[in-house]
Amino acid sequence: MARVHKDFAHSYPTLSVSELQKPILFVIDMVNGFVKEGALHDEDINAISENIIALVKNNEHRSVFVCDRHVEGTREFLSYPAHCVIGSTETEVIEELQPYVYEVMYKNSTNTFTCLEFQEFLETRIFDHQDIVITGCCSDICILQFALSLNAWLNEHNEEDKRVIVPINCIDTYHIDGVHDAVEINEFSIHNMAANGIYVVEQITE
Repeated sequence: MARVHKDFAHSYPTLSVSELQKPILFVIDMVNGFVKEGALHDEDINAISENIIALVKNNEHRSVFVCDRHVEGTREFLSYPAHCVIGSTETEVIEELQPYVYEVMYKNSTNTFTCLEFQEFLETRIFDHQDIVITGCCSDICILQFALSLNAWLNEHNEEDKRVIVPINCIDTYHIDGVHDAVEINEFSIHNMAANGIYVVEQITE
């Protein structure tokens, strides 16, 4: 579960798997470089892994893992410390989720929407799905940017039957005392997404 106050999480509805329509599940940046090691990792993010596994294991879901992967000196390192450099173990999906990796997309920015492989997905496969479920980290960066960009694209193309769904128990962000409060940032990001048309739910149950 994202680090939020219980009352905050409970204010959002629960969705059942049976209510999903032609779903596809994106697992964003559950890699060593954000969970296990490196300058940007927070081991507490791993707490959402079991909830993600519960969704991925459901046979009705098709899942895509999206992994940060950068060349040395990439432009993003002007804003963030060096991380997830090609050839390092930071780019690999964490061990707990490895058995459930069926398809991988790699991105060189914080936003999956701009990834070349996702652009191909938009052109060839998006219309095979109705519900796009987004999980992983970080709620205020990669999750937020992807969800808002994708939802804006759906609005632009008047895809009224499609939903972008974010389950609170399957996302999180990092915590740094006095710098980046996970509870505050998670709640702001979740509220932001909900206010912009993302279907935020507390969890997706069996």
